[in-house]
Amino acid sequence: MSVRIFVIAVDMLAISVVAGTATLVPIDRTDLLRAAVLAGGAAIYVEATRGVERMRQVVTEGRPYVNLKWMWAFTGVLILPPPLTAGLIVLTYSHGWLRASRRILAYRTVFSVSAVILAGATAGTFLYAISGSDYATLPMGGLAFLFVTDALVAFAFLLSAPTRPGSQALSSRNDLLIEAGSLGLGFAMAAVLDDGPWLVVVLLLTVLALHRALLVDQYLSAANTDPKTGLANAGFWHKKATDELALAQRDSKPLGVLMIDMDRFKAFNDQYGHLAGDQALKAIADAIKAETRDYDLAGRFGGEEFAVLLPGTSAFEIGHTAERIRRRIAALNITIDSHAGPTSVDGLTCSIGAATYPDAAADIDKLVLAADTATYKAKSAGRNQVQLADSITPSGGPGA
Repeated sequence: MSVRIFVIAVDMLAISVVAGTATLVPIDRTDLLRAAVLAGGAAIYVEATRGVERMRQVVTEGRPYVNLKWMWAFTGVLILPPPLTAGLIVLTYSHGWLRASRRILAYRTVFSVSAVILAGATAGTFLYAISGSDYATLPMGGLAFLFVTDALVAFAFLLSAPTRPGSQALSSRNDLLIEAGSLGLGFAMAAVLDDGPWLVVVLLLTVLALHRALLVDQYLSAANTDPKTGLANAGFWHKKATDELALAQRDSKPLGVLMIDMDRFKAFNDQYGHLAGDQALKAIADAIKAETRDYDLAGRFGGEEFAVLLPGTSAFEIGHTAERIRRRIAALNITIDSHAGPTSVDGLTCSIGAATYPDAAADIDKLVLAADTATYKAKSAGRNQVQLADSITPSGGPGA
């Protein structure tokens, strides 16, 4: 199944669910008042956090994105009739997209809305089936909501990026805590609305404070990370490489550096656009990480150039690592976003230069320069191949 078919199927199913449940429960003035209060609270939340959300979207680019808008949706599931819940979800996500997420293609936001609507319908049906009106059964409805939303998003992620590790489609431990926290706030919001709508203001202030606290880890990560690929940025990579070379010199161990430059990547950007180029760079970064060890360090040096630090790697071993990376990149089939919708592309290739300490150089800048010079040799020799510094016999595939 292609990602386009899956996304359309989820959207159509959500529309069917909304249409099928529109008249199941009568709507009274209390329901309308609660819906208005929740819609107003959600609008204030979106406006107050839109700058922070833009930063979070950059930091988490290329991975499933978690936010606290679930709180408003799940509150609706607990206390509103289905059509008002669906309307609240549509309004909240549409407002969020217009004010903070325009860099995300509209069809992705539509899919998110559909996934949340289906999750809400599943949780509501589950609670109704078990007569879940007391606090002991409500968490089970929350688990149903969480499971359906995460499953739909993860499956779409896997379809759109089949070459990425499956673990990237799953929520991290921190993301799961955020999701659970948003559902917990939904429980609290539903409870206070029974006592008085004005109490929503107190909870809203709590939510805004928690939202900013969520950013601490992401800001620390952003300081050392390239936002488009999730790899180390050039400054952090150079610092870590300098430290690792000092350790290699102290312990008399080898150390390798790879410089990876994509072939004719400007033509790719010209044909598909820079958004597609960013998606391709993320897939390339994932391919590099898949062929390196946990203690190796991959970084992006800007544009379409990458560097890999390989502690304990000799001149003999580095060629094999470089060749594995070259082959994996050449085998990529990437689903990118275009104006016509998701499109599969392949045929990307790279040229790789490799250098090792102590064979090529004794300081990190000269080692990088030796690897970079070898990269240019690979380009001149026909691209899509590996060249090793110090006149070591080159290896690689045919020229591009």
